[in-house]
Amino acid sequence: MKTEYAIIVKNKTRLELLIERFNTKAQAKFYIESLGGNFDDYENENENFQNALEALQIQLSKYIKNKIIERNFLPSFIFSENQLIIVIGQDGLVANTAKYSKNLPIIAVNPDKERFDGVLLPFDISNFIGGVENVISNQYNSKTMRFAEAKLNDGQRLLAFNDLFIGAATHISAKYKITYDNIIEEQSSSGLIVSTPAGSTGWLSSIFNMSYGITNLFENNLNPKRPKLKDNELLFAVREPFQSIRTQIGITAGILNTQKKLTIESLMPTSGVIFSDGIESDFLRFNSGSIATIGIAKETATIVLNK
Repeated sequence: MKTEYAIIVKNKTRLELLIERFNTKAQAKFYIESLGGNFDDYENENENFQNALEALQIQLSKYIKNKIIERNFLPSFIFSENQLIIVIGQDGLVANTAKYSKNLPIIAVNPDKERFDGVLLPFDISNFIGGVENVISNQYNSKTMRFAEAKLNDGQRLLAFNDLFIGAATHISAKYKITYDNIIEEQSSSGLIVSTPAGSTGWLSSIFNMSYGITNLFENNLNPKRPKLKDNELLFAVREPFQSIRTQIGITAGILNTQKKLTIESLMPTSGVIFSDGIESDFLRFNSGSIATIGIAKETATIVLNK
């Protein structure tokens, strides 16, 4: 089908969120500086982003009609087959968008290469239009990304482009029964992270950093390594497992694939949740009686490459 429309997905900058909170820029500035913060950094970030967004729109309007939607409208926005998606922002915004993209091509643009790592952002303002031209002419190169899936015993399911969190909604211990590789344990922990290959450089990498940092108190010259997962693999890690008379710590991490899945039964009367890609407002309730099966979803996302 012919591409007729571009949807630009963006998120509000930190400055815009502060102004929403304090009503005016002056009040936001007073608040930040009264706490010893650097308000110039908020202003510089916002200026760089707005300049990048304006440049993107000016270039894009010469090729295709377009409209902007904010991140918070993604769950209710219906993408159609004649659209391409342009994400401008941080890596997390690509993950948030991919879940709702219906496998449409996503052109991910880094608006500020001095500020954002851009692991999932192959384009910038200087070259993204080449990706747009390639998609319009249907001659683009892309990478197919797999989702993780959490499916409850009542039929509800949730997809994750980067990672799933399974645990308690607040900073209390999550209690659950875990089954992996024919081993069953009752556990108490800060919850589990299940990461896709795309997410292995995000939240999961911080768990590795913490583990290596603690180990380096007792061992020398251990450098954190980011896990390298295959396209059909997920990696789960149990956060801060606690050993007691009732709870065990034998299952702390593992690889999931199309044959090997993870089953978690909630033992939490209230406050149990499963959310994905850092969006806590889009979640499944995971309370006593709920059993979640974690594995690889059949859905995929298409990320356009800069080649």
